[in-house]
Amino acid sequence: MGLFFNSWNDLGRVLVLGVLGYISLVLLLRVSGNRTLSKLNAFDFVVTIALGSTFGSFILNKSISLAEGVMAFLVLIGMQYVISWLTIRSKSIKKIIKNEPFLVYYNEEYLKDSIKHSRVDKGEIEQCARNQGYPNMERIEAVVLETDGSFSIISKSEKQGKELEIFGLKD
Repeated sequence: MGLFFNSWNDLGRVLVLGVLGYISLVLLLRVSGNRTLSKLNAFDFVVTIALGSTFGSFILNKSISLAEGVMAFLVLIGMQYVISWLTIRSKSIKKIIKNEPFLVYYNEEYLKDSIKHSRVDKGEIEQCARNQGYPNMERIEAVVLETDGSFSIISKSEKQGKELEIFGLKD
């Protein structure tokens, strides 16, 4: 019987630890900032890593039954669904969960507070500019650190009178 089901207590433990572990991991990733995820959003990262780890654990650990592993999957996927659902329907939840883009360079000036808050340096910004074909910062109007940790460059020619505020960016 232990192959498919050990006990209701074990399932409850997986449920409680799964919810608490998920919340802890999302909060830690959220606190650690945009650069930690680099191209993944927090939810993709949590689900991908947690599902892989859970799968490995319940396959290799003989004390974890299939039902417990499936319950862990259900908890992770369920939490993903609930958080996504709440984020779409609640501005306050969305503000807590989602990072916002940061303007880190504007009008030939590095925005020191944004750079410090975002944990990037001038060298990373300049490297991004070079990677996108700009040998220096002279033709760049703005650089934005996006929510996925990547940089977007707005050249002076692309701006053409548009204000960055329409993008909802803050410095």
